[in-house]
Amino acid sequence: MSFSLQRKILLPLLLVTLIALSSGVLLRSFIIRDFKAFAEGRSIDRLYQVLAVLEGRFAEQNRWQKPVLANDLIWAHQMGFEIRLYDHQGLLIITTDQALSGLPPLMRKRISASTEGLPEAGPEDYHPYPLFLQGQEIGHLEVRIPRPIKEELFIRSSNLFLLYSTAGMGLLAVLLSVLLARRLSRPLQRLTTAAEGIASGDLGQRVPLNTNDEIGRLATAFNTMADSLEGHERLRKQLVSNAAHELRTPLMVIRGELEGMLDGVLPSSPEALQSLHQETGRLTAILDGVDELSRAEASFLSLQREEVQLKLLCEGIATRFGRLAEDKQARIVVACPDGLTVWADPDRLSQILINLLTNALKALPDQGRVELRATETGQTAVIELSDNGHGISPELLPHIFERFYKGAQGGLGLGLAIVRELVAAHNGTIEVDSEPGRGTTFILRLPKRHKE
Repeated sequence: MSFSLQRKILLPLLLVTLIALSSGVLLRSFIIRDFKAFAEGRSIDRLYQVLAVLEGRFAEQNRWQKPVLANDLIWAHQMGFEIRLYDHQGLLIITTDQALSGLPPLMRKRISASTEGLPEAGPEDYHPYPLFLQGQEIGHLEVRIPRPIKEELFIRSSNLFLLYSTAGMGLLAVLLSVLLARRLSRPLQRLTTAAEGIASGDLGQRVPLNTNDEIGRLATAFNTMADSLEGHERLRKQLVSNAAHELRTPLMVIRGELEGMLDGVLPSSPEALQSLHQETGRLTAILDGVDELSRAEASFLSLQREEVQLKLLCEGIATRFGRLAEDKQARIVVACPDGLTVWADPDRLSQILINLLTNALKALPDQGRVELRATETGQTAVIELSDNGHGISPELLPHIFERFYKGAQGGLGLGLAIVRELVAAHNGTIEVDSEPGRGTTFILRLPKRHKE
């Protein structure tokens, strides 16, 4: 049998409540037990005092005298004892009732108030205690120790207090447990509902929680995930739309030329076939760019990171572009300290730098200059790629990393979008600083070491 989350939270709370109430009952039983033991010990001590006084009376008179014994039995009765005194031959000498009968009624009533309301004593309620003087038995007592009314009232009131407090605190604990279980489970129920909504395709689901506890952080993470999913879905739709738009133009050109050839309007000459070949190459480039962008977006799942020596990597890439730079009479300068490393996938990092360096060379005038610098700041490696090309106008800067956004140099508009995705997969950042007519600088920040 399955239980809801609210019940799963409520049951332990009720169990803790039951244990707490049981502990109170158990503690009360220990207190009453110790109280009774204390009262019994105190009665025994007083009884020994009575025995000592009676033995002393016999020693003073060398016999039992009722008038004196009456006062002693009244005193003993005030300490909580009912006594029957017998001599050494077993003859009854005096009892507590006989001693009390000689008192005035008002005094007798006040003295007897402590035992008023108790049941009549039976033979089994009296316990014998012998009296000795110099090793010889001079008589014995039969003693009844009635429980004082104050002790009865204390025990009775404690029982009532325990009953009412247990019932009241138990009901309060159950009520608070229900409220707490509902309070804890309600945000999780909202999370479940929102997750089910996202699973069914409603990416607009959010959880409105503002607490700073673990559930609040979970809700914040969920909302962030939902925002990310919604953003990725929006970008996916935009990518499909942009890709369809980019593919439509070469397809229309190919279709138009083929229809013209079929209708005899256009000749099927080598020049016409060359035009078709160029359009199919354009289609292939667009599809390759989209595929590369998709791989870049998912690259965080397949990165093979290691410590990469930046100087060796930068110098190797500069060497690969040496011929292209010579054709433009340009220079590529590498400035990187020895031993500087980053925690990255060397192939993906090379792809990032190659894309940036390609764009930089395209923007260079003849006899231009590209500088590739690397420094470190704390646990971050900073890579800067600067050129003295024509630069980027301020209104274009916010859009250069968008998909299919084409600048003045043309192209597919996917290179910098791929760069941004690869940098994000490395937990890095990329910025651009440009001024028309003075060149552009891309600033790339990557972690130097692996974070456990």
